[in-house]
Amino acid sequence: MPAGSGLYSMTQEVVMVRIDPNSKSVRYPKEVDDRLSLLARKLGRTKRELVIQMVDYFYKSKKDPADLNDEMLKKELSSGISRILSFIRKQEGDLLVPIYSMASELSTLAKLQGKVTKAIAEAQLKGNAAVGESVNHLKILDSDLKRLIVALAEKDKLKSGFRKILEHYIAQRETLGWPVSAAKKEELAKQVRQALENL
Repeated sequence: MPAGSGLYSMTQEVVMVRIDPNSKSVRYPKEVDDRLSLLARKLGRTKRELVIQMVDYFYKSKKDPADLNDEMLKKELSSGISRILSFIRKQEGDLLVPIYSMASELSTLAKLQGKVTKAIAEAQLKGNAAVGESVNHLKILDSDLKRLIVALAEKDKLKSGFRKILEHYIAQRETLGWPVSAAKKEELAKQVRQALENL
């Protein structure tokens, strides 16, 4: 093997170099380090974790750390509140107003139905009273008709009795032989019979 060949083989070997992820450093005053240490202890994290999380927070939120009043956050909150209010107004117009209107109409219908029901009940009471009066009138009419039928039967019976009496009178008069002409006798009998029928 030629001289220096061992060196040659060593240079050909891959040298594994460990890359340190903490290769960057930042310098800041001691007062800032005190506050950072206090904040890290309070949050239960290391200063390194806290710095990484702060950078991620400002990177993702696109906030300016120099803006202590956080105007961007205020604008976003104001915009979010405006969107919420706009959504509520839209829902109010689309849902709440029609529901309120329907509830008002239903209330009006319920009141109207109550009035109609009351009117029907009153009409039924009046109808029942009228039916009662009609029944009473019908009873009176029935009683009057019965009396009239009885009276008509009695009148017919009375006429029949008078007719028998008259016929008997006429027959008896014929037998008595009064000196009266036959025409006058017949006329007299006819008048008496007619008078009897007119009773």
